[in-house]
Amino acid sequence: MKMIVAPLLRIFFRPWIEGEENIPTEGAAIIASNHLSFSDSFFFPALIKRRVTFIAKAEYFTTPGLKGRLTAAFFKGVGQLPVDRSGVRGAGEAAIRSAIAVLDRGELFGVYPEGTRSPDGKLYRGKVGGLARVALATGAPVIPVAMIDTEKVQPPGQVVPNFGIRPGIRIGRPLDFSRYHGMENDRFILRSVTDEVMYEIMRLSGQEYVDVYATAAKRQIADDKKRADAERKAVQKAEQAAAKAEKAEAEKAEKAAEAEKAEADRAIGQDKATGQDQQDKGTGPA
Repeated sequence: MKMIVAPLLRIFFRPWIEGEENIPTEGAAIIASNHLSFSDSFFFPALIKRRVTFIAKAEYFTTPGLKGRLTAAFFKGVGQLPVDRSGVRGAGEAAIRSAIAVLDRGELFGVYPEGTRSPDGKLYRGKVGGLARVALATGAPVIPVAMIDTEKVQPPGQVVPNFGIRPGIRIGRPLDFSRYHGMENDRFILRSVTDEVMYEIMRLSGQEYVDVYATAAKRQIADDKKRADAERKAVQKAEQAAAKAEKAEAEKAEKAAEAEKAEADRAIGQDKATGQDQQDKGTGPA
């Protein structure tokens, strides 16, 4: 990451970093970052001097196919920890134990408090649990980090990044929560710690804050999209039905006009025939 990926990132994207001095040169610390893009997992670990171990969703390690194997190899190679987000009992506790082990070794542990990527570039409510519990259990300082414009480099769902965009990393001052040591089972304290971290990330990033969970926002966006798609299809169906009815009506009118013209032509032909017949018999007009 640091010998190969970092130089390439600097050449092609020219990323900028502010506040790198806020990351201690040694000792344990927790990196708490917003999450805008898959590329966050490249820019931050590659560009800072120290190694940082982030937790990553388990799907990155278990997806089948060539792409899945390459993704799993990458995350394993850079020492990322898989976390099961499916709600399986014990998965969260295992992730917390792994995080504590990283910090006990005096290393940097990274976490995305939102729990998933932002669906629209806004900052969403931090999840109570991992971040706050690990911070209170270990006493490690929490360093807020704001990733800037990485969603423009690689929007969600896009594989090939966009060049010509300079992403940034803004690193805040460490937050000390030692005053809450031993209170990691108090949910109100956990919420307070998480909200304080999210406020600092918001201040650093300049993002609009939304006081709902990103997972709920994603579901709402997906539901809105489905509803919009259904409404669009209904409108298209109605327009197609109206166009079909209009076409049928036009064809009916055209056939009626043709029939009327044919009837008129027949009447004219019949009148001509009658007149000729009378003339031939000498009964018609001279």
